[in-house]
Amino acid sequence: MKYQTFNEKIIRLVGGKDNVQAVVHCMTRLRFTLKDRSKAQTEELKDLDGVIDVVSNNVAYQVIIGTHVNEVHGELISMLGLTSVTEENQEKAKKNPLKAVMDLLSETMTPVIEPIIASGLLAGFLSLFSITGLISADSPTYQLLDSIRSAVFFFLPIFIAMSCAKRLKASPYLAVALAAVLVSSSINDVAGLSIFGIKLPQMMYANSFIPIILAVWFMGQLTVFLNKYVPKFLQYFLNPLLIMVICLPVTLLVFGPIGIWIGDGIGWFFEVLHNTFGSWIVVMLYAALQPFLIMLGAGNFMMPLALNFVNKMGYDPIFLAAATISDIAVSGAMLGYFLRAKDAKQKQLFGTVSFSALMGVTEPAIYGAFIKFRRPFIAVMIGGGLGGLFAGLMNVKTYSIVWGLMGLPSYADNQDISNLVFMIISVVIGFVGAAIAAFVLGIPQEEQAITKNELEAEAKNQAVDLRKVPLGSVVEGKIVPLAQIKDQAFSTGALGKGIGIIPTSDQVVAPISGEVSAVFPTKHAIGLKTEQGVEVLIHMGIDTVELDGQYFDTIVKQGDKVTKGQLLSTVDFDGIKKAGYDPTVIVVITNTMDYLDVIPAAQEDIFSEDECLTVIL
Repeated sequence: MKYQTFNEKIIRLVGGKDNVQAVVHCMTRLRFTLKDRSKAQTEELKDLDGVIDVVSNNVAYQVIIGTHVNEVHGELISMLGLTSVTEENQEKAKKNPLKAVMDLLSETMTPVIEPIIASGLLAGFLSLFSITGLISADSPTYQLLDSIRSAVFFFLPIFIAMSCAKRLKASPYLAVALAAVLVSSSINDVAGLSIFGIKLPQMMYANSFIPIILAVWFMGQLTVFLNKYVPKFLQYFLNPLLIMVICLPVTLLVFGPIGIWIGDGIGWFFEVLHNTFGSWIVVMLYAALQPFLIMLGAGNFMMPLALNFVNKMGYDPIFLAAATISDIAVSGAMLGYFLRAKDAKQKQLFGTVSFSALMGVTEPAIYGAFIKFRRPFIAVMIGGGLGGLFAGLMNVKTYSIVWGLMGLPSYADNQDISNLVFMIISVVIGFVGAAIAAFVLGIPQEEQAITKNELEAEAKNQAVDLRKVPLGSVVEGKIVPLAQIKDQAFSTGALGKGIGIIPTSDQVVAPISGEVSAVFPTKHAIGLKTEQGVEVLIHMGIDTVELDGQYFDTIVKQGDKVTKGQLLSTVDFDGIKKAGYDPTVIVVITNTMDYLDVIPAAQEDIFSEDECLTVIL
């Protein structure tokens, strides 16, 4: 581990493992809950290389180490054998049940996508090789390679169990054991089974995912219950046995049937939709609107639905084909902008993101160009919608869980050549339609004007721009010198030079264009990094990490691209004050030592059009 030696010294100086009850972190510091603070060697800890300062107060024992605290904390809790409380706090912050379920499904599917894509692509190429006669479907080579595909999908419940166990507070190994039992030849699709005299329905657990997610959720709840009531000296031996003996019958009697009913319900809904309107409308809408879903962080929501279709019907009639058409339409839209653009830098941007979208990675295009120029969304709605409409009308089927240009061969599975041809036509329609629409719609005039003005300003002020980077105001209010901030880590300048603002507005905006480098789970702090390398920390309030996200509505996430003046968070500062916390917004340049100076604004009051800091390069 990168910080193992550093963490070993911290553990020793806070009084050892046995003295640490809990440890969480915010943007810059580790917050220890110690059983006995007198055992901590505070002065020695302050002198430790890598520690900026130590603050001990009624709130917590705080070790300030800087903005890389997240990496240090991750290794520290592993060495201490503790659970990440920040993860638990993040769970508490998700109060919307529907959002929590969607987040669970999305985050569960993300790590499982890797083997699924591998098996899906392999199935596509094997089908293509079989059609062209390169490999016979009856040959040992074909059957051995095809076993990769069949094994991944047969044992899908095991992958799902491993992926979601930790998030649902269950042991990953017990969750995998339960999944392995469900897909074993003794239970999977076996008729006539019974337990405790109760007859069990014949169930196919292989290839499924809903029953095991429900079962692992129950396992997590049972684990918490047993850890609370079973004596500690018996837990190691007794808890695993009780968990398995209780979870298996409950899964077979309750969660298995519920999971199958949910799957059948999803199938029934889309069957009604198909019989009423035709599935073409869903394919068309998803192909047209997928970029919006990706922008909202819901890009993976279709994966469980596609899996359910493949398990029930042997193919997906909607989502995977629509996703492929949409991705390639994004590439077409960026090609249209590439052909239309005159500025060399813009051409480079559009060409790069067009190629990445063609390969199935659309996030660079969506966050790098779509959000800024807006009209490409319309181009994809036109091109992707037309391609999706054709695919829906031709009843294009996706036989494997795969999408993107490389997955096209899979559409010829089961010797269905016409299906492959219709899919290729759909993709071409989406690509060409979006490219033409983007070229005709063009780059907004205001963006062209901005580019022109920027080039003129660069020509006139190149020498000045090379010497300084101005930061706009993050919030309107009254300026407070950093030395007066009631937090030693900031007031001493240990975390870098900066400024404090007592807010009179509830909107916190980006002081400069760049990338969101960090958003703390409790939403009270945001990190930004500019193209010049300036690292900005925006800390909203003092000790507001304890509010666990209350009063904060932060709308950006790590990795987002933001522009100067863009809204980052809406904060109820009055609520923060009523809760007894200091609402001062602190802005510091955490890599101050890399620059000649950081100069704060001189005026008392600051407004949205003002500058709060100037970084001298």
